[in-house]
Amino acid sequence: MAAIETNRAAAAALKAEVRRTKAKLLGEVPKLIKLAQKKVKGLSSEELEARKELVAVLPERIQSIPDGSSSSSSSDKITSSSSNKKIKFESSVNFDFDYFENSEESSQFQQEYEMRRLKQDQGLDEISQGLDILKNLAKDMDEEMDRQIPLLDEIDIKADKASSNLRKNNARLKETITKVRHNMYLILRVFIRLIE
Repeated sequence: MAAIETNRAAAAALKAEVRRTKAKLLGEVPKLIKLAQKKVKGLSSEELEARKELVAVLPERIQSIPDGSSSSSSSDKITSSSSNKKIKFESSVNFDFDYFENSEESSQFQQEYEMRRLKQDQGLDEISQGLDILKNLAKDMDEEMDRQIPLLDEIDIKADKASSNLRKNNARLKETITKVRHNMYLILRVFIRLIE
């Protein structure tokens, strides 16, 4: 009895996965329609039309995949395209309740899948923690930058003032040196005249 319930639960989970996959596939159909309409170098117009037809019937074929919901019936069959006989879809697989029955191999696979998923979740948790640490570090750096920007602005203003004062002092010093040279020259001339 428990095995039957486990099988039913597994079958329900697989059917739900089929429904999710169908929804994903149906979400990708608009992209395929756009791609099918693009002209490709070396592709004949007949092949282009065949591509368009295949993509046009794709949503109907995806919907015809049995997924255990009441809207899809198990008697739906997937057939090959009428325009392109080379492409065939397998319709002989019968997806009834027995198809999803649990076996030793499937149980082992499911356990391995769960272990890998848990390991992946642990890895993602570690990555999440690392990202949280990086986020906090970035926040701290941002706050520190906000704190230091006014200090840097003040340093910049003071450096400009010091540079301006240095230029003024250099100009005064140059003027003083010019005066001293001129006075030295005069003193030397006077001294030379006195010696003569």
